[in-house]
Amino acid sequence: MAAGGVWVFNNGVMELEQEATSRKALVYMPANETMRSLEALERRLGSLGWERYYEDRAIVQLHKRGGVDLISLPRDFSRLRSTHMYDVVVKNRDHFKVVDL
Repeated sequence: MAAGGVWVFNNGVMELEQEATSRKALVYMPANETMRSLEALERRLGSLGWERYYEDRAIVQLHKRGGVDLISLPRDFSRLRSTHMYDVVVKNRDHFKVVDL
């Protein structure tokens, strides 16, 4: 399945800018809950052992104690892109999924 969009370099991160018609949502599967805020997502990730590692005005990074993985999320949840969502999914396969809206 090919993703529509253009790869762009944004704040040191290569991201796939999705076409305007391709909107995605991140869903916490055990509760079938769509993540609508950074606070809600952090709460769900916290229950899975993720905790804040670094933060500034633009991003929040989370890590699991004793692990090497990091999840970087925009502090402004409206800037959450599919690349952020898939990063959460890959590192929490049994708990999150990305769906088309």
